[in-house]
Amino acid sequence: MLKTVNPIIEPELLYILAKMGHGDEVILSDIHFPAHSFNNNVLQARGCEVSALADAITDLIELDQYVVDKAVMMQTVGDDVHPEGLIDEYTQSLPTGTEISFIERFAFYERAKNASCVVVTGTTRKYGNLILKKGVTPTN
Repeated sequence: MLKTVNPIIEPELLYILAKMGHGDEVILSDIHFPAHSFNNNVLQARGCEVSALADAITDLIELDQYVVDKAVMMQTVGDDVHPEGLIDEYTQSLPTGTEISFIERFAFYERAKNASCVVVTGTTRKYGNLILKKGVTPTN
């Protein structure tokens, strides 16, 4: 176990996060997301929620400060609504001041095709998917 690295981040995910460059994306998906249909690099983290994994990941990487869509969720379809408290939970798991953007379902799927990986979590709530876009770590 690495000190200061949250143990919910599996070694494969840690490796991918380290390889990602500015603008690369990782998808944290709910258990319903068709991950294998859209990306060849699918990891499993079924023992944790998207929000916990987002919190752990953003302790390790910066989100892209140059774009408004550094954290993205899927818009609901038709009369559906996001589960109560889900957006607030995700917002609280992200760095202070990070706003979540929303995109249409099929646009979300398109972004999943080019993501560095999709991590399938144990989140069972509908629309519980989150894209994180990696930024540049500030240097002194």
